[in-house]
Amino acid sequence: MQEKDFEFLTSMYQNCQTAIQSIADIESSVENEELRAELREQSSHYADFAEKLNSLVDSSDSSLPDNNIFEKARLWTSIKMTTLTDKSTRHLAEMLLLGTVMGTLQCYKDLSDYKECDKDLLTLCGDLLKMEENHFNYLKMFLQKDI
Repeated sequence: MQEKDFEFLTSMYQNCQTAIQSIADIESSVENEELRAELREQSSHYADFAEKLNSLVDSSDSSLPDNNIFEKARLWTSIKMTTLTDKSTRHLAEMLLLGTVMGTLQCYKDLSDYKECDKDLLTLCGDLLKMEENHFNYLKMFLQKDI
């Protein structure tokens, strides 16, 4: 596998891992059952996608690197501080939407930065982008929930 292809896979993988961690960190604050069910489904989508990406790595003794411990700690701390005073469904949805926008932006940047990579990888990134956009569109309805 070429180095650029591996970098591209890593970026997509870390995008998914960030989403999985964010959902896990927020889920404990969710009281709305409909939102909780949606988060479980989205987490499953990201996990399946990450597994697919990891299966594309050539070497059996190699895998895609996860986000580093400092990034994970920063994300966890940010979520915990933000939910400390407001655990309303609306606020949690807003946080999730912002995270989804960040994932969407990363896909757009990756599609530009890695446009010379394998076409199958570009298609996968397009699929990840569509998934991010679908999640965003579904989460928008929770902005109108006052629970």
